[in-house]
Amino acid sequence: MVRQTGALPGIRPGHARDDVVVHCPKGTYWSGPKGTPVEAFLRAAIPDQNEDPVMAALVNGRLCELNYPIKQDTEVQPVRMSSSDGRRVYRRSLTFLLIVAAHELFPDAILEVDYSVTYGGYYCQFSNRPPLSQKELNQLETRMRELVIQNHPITKREVPLDEAIAYFSQTGADDKVSLLSSRHKGYLTLYTLRGISDYLHGYMVPATSYLRWFSIESADGGMLLRFPRHTQPTKILQRKEYPKLVSVFHQYGEWLELMHVSHIGDLNQAILDGHLPELILVSEALHEQRIAEIAAEVRSRRERVKLILIAGPSSSGKTTFSRRLSVQLLANGIRPVPISLDDYFVDREKTPLDKNGEYDYESLYAIDLNLFNKQLIALAAGEKVRLPRFNFVTGRREEGEVVQLQTDQLIIVEGIHGLNPALVPQVPPHTIYRIYASALTQLNLDRHSRIPTTDVRLVRRIARDAMTRGHNAQTTIAMWPRVRRGEDRNIFPYQEHADIMFNSALVYELAVLKPLADPLLRQVDPDSVEYVEAKRLLAFLDWFHPASIDVIPNDSILREFIGGSILDDEHFKLR
Repeated sequence: MVRQTGALPGIRPGHARDDVVVHCPKGTYWSGPKGTPVEAFLRAAIPDQNEDPVMAALVNGRLCELNYPIKQDTEVQPVRMSSSDGRRVYRRSLTFLLIVAAHELFPDAILEVDYSVTYGGYYCQFSNRPPLSQKELNQLETRMRELVIQNHPITKREVPLDEAIAYFSQTGADDKVSLLSSRHKGYLTLYTLRGISDYLHGYMVPATSYLRWFSIESADGGMLLRFPRHTQPTKILQRKEYPKLVSVFHQYGEWLELMHVSHIGDLNQAILDGHLPELILVSEALHEQRIAEIAAEVRSRRERVKLILIAGPSSSGKTTFSRRLSVQLLANGIRPVPISLDDYFVDREKTPLDKNGEYDYESLYAIDLNLFNKQLIALAAGEKVRLPRFNFVTGRREEGEVVQLQTDQLIIVEGIHGLNPALVPQVPPHTIYRIYASALTQLNLDRHSRIPTTDVRLVRRIARDAMTRGHNAQTTIAMWPRVRRGEDRNIFPYQEHADIMFNSALVYELAVLKPLADPLLRQVDPDSVEYVEAKRLLAFLDWFHPASIDVIPNDSILREFIGGSILDDEHFKLR
């Protein structure tokens, strides 16, 4: 064997470089001095950002802030305001702007960021003073806009955990002190704007000039911090009223007060003090009380109601809710007959196609609406009906069982289209009772950092998919955007059509889900697109003190996602 010597063709001595080359979108390459912020490269590559501004960047697949210094050749992708990560960066930074402006105008006021509104915004209130007058609201918005025009920097620094706790103790932020008492890491990243420091659980924009799109409005004894939705990233959408949804949030706030749990720090302390069984019992009792109220309402309309429709987004616990409602209806002398909307799917080749040419099973017209309505009317009239059964292997409908309603029976249907009037256009409206079920949590990390309801549902689904479908967390995360698009199209626009709403959130659930979801999230491939989301969820769950599943009742809605439910298909049969 002859040993080769010398350099291979094309190889020559190199030298240290003072610049870096960045691969930007559309195959462009830009170079600049080492240490140049990624923002500068993206501004060169994307000079026009008026329609969909860049809020952060993916640097070699890792989410980074715009002031992240580039020190080696790398690949960069913009994170725009229309993306989920971009929206979070913008809204978090805008919240910080609100906090600082409110502190400058009303230094003794304690601001609470409570929940999000469907048309784009956060409902906020001051816990230690009357609601702001219209004049004060105008002053607050004016001050925020002044800070945007002045383009103040938003800086960050890592401080020892003890120093952060001392700072928040001094400023009276007892919610932050309580939260940080359970932190495992020995440091905290603080952001500072005009001398005010805070922690809002995630990245921010580098300066206030990025925060141009917002408004401040009066609402329900508090105020709304309005911001754009992802569909129109630089436009504030027209305000719509959702009184039923708002009442659910307020009711959940009352439940939290009843349990003396305002933020995650309170929950963690209750677990450490051995009070978790009490929290679980009270939480479950409040659920059962609400379900009993809904059953009583159905009974009060018994003479005319023949059909109950239940709808809600993914991982809301609709199946367990519908079965617990069935039990309560039985206790009221009403025997519900469950019918699966899935059995009314049209034959597969007749399924509508989506914009990618794939079968759209979430389309309303994937259902044989004429047959569904015809059979509902016949059942309500006391006729015998042979129900269909959809064979998911062959993709075709087959004949199912024969059903005839008795005088003490009514139909109960669960499905994503349950609130859409177009589902049952032939059924008399006065014979229908519609229920919207979703996890509408209001338990936040602290006064300024809210927990999105979608995060709770995603964690639920990660745990359930691993248990029942053999899906890993990466697969579930990859599917989630499509699930969310379907909800935006088929469910959320019809929320207020419900006769009543049920909040399936449980104050303690993320403490129980953490030890189940955490190892699943840690298995996500670090080189995958889904890793950014997995890393974010891990950081979010890290704030919760873990709790055992052993003390969860076997009829809890949470059992739908962690297993062991007495209301699953194996144990619960009505017909």
